Amino acid sequence: MKQNKSTLIDDDAKADPTDLMNQFQTSNGGLSQAEAEKRLEKYGPNTIRQGKRKSEVLIFLENFTSLMAILLWVSGVIAMFAGMLELGIAIWAVNVINGCFSYWQQHAAQKATDSLKKMLPSYVKVRRDGKSQQIKVEQLVPGDIFDIQAGDSIPADARVFNAANLQVDESSLTGESVPVEKHDAYQHGDGEFAQQNIVFAGTICTSGTATALCLATGMDTEFGRIATLTESQKKTVYPLERELNHLTRQLTIIAIMIGVAFFLLAIFFVKYPVTKSFIFALGMIVAFIPEGLLPTVTLSLAQGTQRMAKKHALLKNLSSVETLGQTTVICSDKTGTLTQNQMTINHLWLPSQEYDVTGTGYVTNGQIQLNGHQVDLAGQPDLEKLLINATINNDTEVTEGKAGEKSKILGTPTEAGLVILSRKAEIDAAAERQKFPRLKELPFDSGRKLMSVITKNADGKLVINTKGALGSELNVCDRILDNGHIRPLTADDQAKIMQVNENYAKQGLRTLAFSYRVVDENDPLSQQSLESCTIESAEKQMVFIGLAMMSDPPRPEIFDAVRNCRRANIRIIMVTGDSPTTAKSIATKIGITSDKVRVISGSELDKMSDAELQEAVKGEVIFARVAPEHKFRIVSMCQKNGDVVASTGDGVNDAPALKRADIGIAMGVTGTDVAKDAADMILTDDNFASIVSAIEEGRTVYSNLQKFLLYILTSNVPEAAPSVIFLLTRGLVPLPLTVMQILTVDLGTDLLPALGLGTEKAEPGIMDQPPRPLNSHLLNRSIIWKAFGWYGLIASAISTFAYFFVNHVNGWPQVPLAGSGLVYAEATTITLAAIVFSQIAAAMNCRTQISSVFSIGLFSNHRILLGIVVEVVLVALLMYVPFLQGVFNTGPLNVTEWGFLFCIPVPIFLIEELRKYVVRQIKKRRAKTSV
Repeated sequence: MKQNKSTLIDDDAKADPTDLMNQFQTSNGGLSQAEAEKRLEKYGPNTIRQGKRKSEVLIFLENFTSLMAILLWVSGVIAMFAGMLELGIAIWAVNVINGCFSYWQQHAAQKATDSLKKMLPSYVKVRRDGKSQQIKVEQLVPGDIFDIQAGDSIPADARVFNAANLQVDESSLTGESVPVEKHDAYQHGDGEFAQQNIVFAGTICTSGTATALCLATGMDTEFGRIATLTESQKKTVYPLERELNHLTRQLTIIAIMIGVAFFLLAIFFVKYPVTKSFIFALGMIVAFIPEGLLPTVTLSLAQGTQRMAKKHALLKNLSSVETLGQTTVICSDKTGTLTQNQMTINHLWLPSQEYDVTGTGYVTNGQIQLNGHQVDLAGQPDLEKLLINATINNDTEVTEGKAGEKSKILGTPTEAGLVILSRKAEIDAAAERQKFPRLKELPFDSGRKLMSVITKNADGKLVINTKGALGSELNVCDRILDNGHIRPLTADDQAKIMQVNENYAKQGLRTLAFSYRVVDENDPLSQQSLESCTIESAEKQMVFIGLAMMSDPPRPEIFDAVRNCRRANIRIIMVTGDSPTTAKSIATKIGITSDKVRVISGSELDKMSDAELQEAVKGEVIFARVAPEHKFRIVSMCQKNGDVVASTGDGVNDAPALKRADIGIAMGVTGTDVAKDAADMILTDDNFASIVSAIEEGRTVYSNLQKFLLYILTSNVPEAAPSVIFLLTRGLVPLPLTVMQILTVDLGTDLLPALGLGTEKAEPGIMDQPPRPLNSHLLNRSIIWKAFGWYGLIASAISTFAYFFVNHVNGWPQVPLAGSGLVYAEATTITLAAIVFSQIAAAMNCRTQISSVFSIGLFSNHRILLGIVVEVVLVALLMYVPFLQGVFNTGPLNVTEWGFLFCIPVPIFLIEELRKYVVRQIKKRRAKTSV
């Protein structure tokens, strides 16, 4: 027996049915049970194997092995080796808490489930030993004969036999919103998966029945091939992760260089003992390594994910929050993402009148006449005839969904659109079907492209109602209904109708034509039995009624979303399995592209080199009729151009691109589980506009991380300044700050205000800026200047003054500076407290980059206010709790010293407000000059 590979699907489709049965050693009666069991053993169960996943232990340990985490582990070991057990334990505790929190967030957001299995049906009806029986879908094997009917999910790739009005929704594979007709004869349409006598696993039968020969199961199906393709794509490292690693290396190099320099200076310049010099140098390294960076970044990102969840965007990885803010290109699927994935009738054309049914009225002579959805059919016989035709010549049912759920369609989206149209016109479908009982149906087929039903009217006469492609309808019509009167269909009438059809086609609308005829008593059809009625005898001498124009409409919110993307300098590239005409129409309608856009089909894409494609994606372009391999190739070429790519989608075919992209965005409502598993973000409302909100949140998160970084680095300078004084004075000035006190600032007092900065709202105009360049860094020149050359110097001057102030009150310079005892403890305590109170001002100043803090509300960020209260309380505890006094070498301060501390924040805050005001004025003058 031959191997069932995707490359052989077309051969199976072309093969003679008898030969194909022989090749698979089966018959119309199906396999024997014994043979089926042998094949199950050979081919394995009909399931999609999930790729190898890391064990939970490895996933857990990965949260403790980042560059910053390793640095903290080493720092803890060094501290313990130097005899500072409390310091080492504290540093390790930070690592453990952060790692556990990261793992908890990751585990809660991403479920490691076998989602592909969920898309397959639980049972399938097969023929075994000549009898029909129901088996579990996992037991289906190549060579099995199984039945298909409306509503069934297709369990495997299969060759169709005995198809009757069979239509299959392949949108999960192709992105095409309209079901495709399947029948016995081989015919290959446009694009992939287009063999019309082959059905594919993971698709859904929307109407009709068929018998099918199973060709491939499990991973040998096209469904399985895409799953393998998706699994083979390695997820790229998030930009934020790369940036944090870069930042860690920067800070590590700075800290180690400073530590080594201070170690050597302490030995050779101050003549300090080696052990004390090592501890001193370690204190400098601790001062410049922001131990609170990792937990604060993790918590800030977690807060960002929570805010985005409220905006219907669920993120599975914390680092992907910021990636959104850096996005420059969104590769978006069309069906179900930009559009509603439901066919909607929006125009009706009759020879006597044109109706606009997109909203609340219809059009006559170019003027909109409001009439609500309750179309009054009295005096409008042409419209009534078309609506009744659409109602009774229809096999689809639309059931209302529960609260919050979409309506369910059993049938085709096209006929569902007609059902909704009838409901808008308040047509009672049940009453009309009783009034015109159906006697026979002539099913749609792709050859004649028509569907007809034969009914009986109140006079007992046969009535034939037909709908289908315009060209086919005109071929069977010789009369036309014009304002209630039937007259001959002239050449001018046909030319006019074709012109109307062409005009609507340019708008990307699909056309459905309607006709009817009442069978005269003299017609042979009325004299013969309906069993002997043929298509040729029924579909002739028809009366043309009119046209219904339909489309898969854009989502209502998409227009604003596209405008916002343009404002934010983010390009949208449509990548769809739909036709080029429809894709271009939708793209231009919603504003993604202009009429001059280049449309590249999948077949054209196959012929393009990577260099040609890389150049094409730089411009205004749409991709249509694409296959899964094409999608992630497009994403890859965008990435080669230096773009940060977000790829959206909901189908199986989108999964490889979702995984390949910098950030994959899946639809939560209509999206397949495959897409959700491959994605980084899931939209719970399937709203494209939520992506724009998420991008704004991502940019805000990055901006807040820079604010946070500025804040924590600001304290590094006053933490290091006492050690510089110690060195410059060759040890005459005792260390004004101990290592444990430095750690108190980094891991204690700074933490809550830093988290508060992570919750700041977006500054005005953040979406009017282009995405930040890939080569930009969190630690830029502006932050370095502010942290070390502005905020840091001010805080250093104040804290140093506080140290000498306490010593002066206690007799210095008449007596030597205290190196131990109560005076030394008091001096180091006020130095620590002065740094903390300087950081209170820094927390407020860092809330904005240029705007005045008063413009966003001085007290609007309650988390920062809470953090300020907590750090003041923490400092007080260090001063007055005996146990903490011993650990941190602190002592109590008097009322005067407390008064000095409370006077620190206000002038620092006002000085910075003055600087921001000057910067704003300079920018305004430059803007006026440039204009």
